Amino acid sequence: MCIEYNDTINWMFSQLPMYQNKGKTAYKADLLNTLKLSKHLDFPETKFKSIHIAGTNGKGSTSHMVASILQEAGYNIGLYTSPHLKDFRERIKINGRVISKQFVIEFIKKNKSFFESNLLSFFEMTVGMAFNYFARQKVDIAIIEVGLGGRLDSTNIITPEVSVITNIGLDHTQFLGNTLNEIALEKGGIIKPNISVIIGETQKETKPIFTDLAKENEAPIYFADELITTDYPSDLRGNYQKKNIKTAVQTVKEICKKGFNVSENNIKKGLLNVILNTDLKGRWQVLQTSPKILCDIAHNKEGLTFVMNQIKIETFNNLHIVLGMVNDKEIDNLIDLFPKKANYYFCKPNIERGLNAKILKTHFVKKGLKGNLYKTVKTALDSAKENADKNDLIFVGGSTFVVAEII
Repeated sequence: MCIEYNDTINWMFSQLPMYQNKGKTAYKADLLNTLKLSKHLDFPETKFKSIHIAGTNGKGSTSHMVASILQEAGYNIGLYTSPHLKDFRERIKINGRVISKQFVIEFIKKNKSFFESNLLSFFEMTVGMAFNYFARQKVDIAIIEVGLGGRLDSTNIITPEVSVITNIGLDHTQFLGNTLNEIALEKGGIIKPNISVIIGETQKETKPIFTDLAKENEAPIYFADELITTDYPSDLRGNYQKKNIKTAVQTVKEICKKGFNVSENNIKKGLLNVILNTDLKGRWQVLQTSPKILCDIAHNKEGLTFVMNQIKIETFNNLHIVLGMVNDKEIDNLIDLFPKKANYYFCKPNIERGLNAKILKTHFVKKGLKGNLYKTVKTALDSAKENADKNDLIFVGGSTFVVAEII
């Protein structure tokens, strides 16, 4: 089965445009294909309850937190997220267990001619697979993470129990707009008539946008950071997770109004067992100690700001940063976030839209930061390990795809 599964996955990756490899050319600005696929699959998204989660940063962590809490309450929970780190199947889970290879093979085999004749994108096809799987497995509720934006994202054919928007930052501006307001309008496109919406982070620029959209849709709106005052600990260690925790807790409180029964103890245990319950990786993850090696998938200004601030409060002698990015980032807007007092190991993630490490280094050197070039993420990390003593800190990041290569 392994060979057949690998062939299936290779076909998906090579035949169909996929944003994480191709970038802008894979982005589709309408839901027509997804609606066509939904009809072809007999409208699977209408056969299970859902929670829809959008946002610039934190939507993946928040999705996993909500799933973990609801699992602790005894529910059968579907979880759809993207991108994956190691295996495609990480995108589609039930109670932390990935979709079976057999289901992936059979789904593609059965629907391949439809995909080809309608020129479906990788993302559209994967969304259809997830919805079909959750419907067949009769999940109690599925947490559905938006892939990109909101309004035109393939996931936006669902009518959820609750809509969630974690925050708004300047990322994917080539698709979503160049201002926080424009991006908020795109992400606010998941707000549905009469469906409660949770906003994770109150931002003065975007609050009026969300308030107006909610009013237009007669959707009750809740700002989690203004409502949740309890500090809940979590096994997701990054300080930035405090905002995501509040968003997750407010989301669960709203779901309880829809007939779900979740105790305070379920919330506490769920937040302490996110990794155990959902197998989430790449969020302020400690890969080893002595020297301590940390990785995080933060890749835009807001995310990297939190991560770099957390590095400042770590205790270490010397700092080593293994860094790679993709080629659609405005590097010069990010460089000032990185510490000058660090040894940099510049590398290119092994995907089509990975940024050439020479270009990355040139930008950093211009701003007075120093480091060397490496052909791969692995050789960069190996070099950092060789140079570091046991009291040093090695950080690996800059892109989801850099982290994926070393986990």
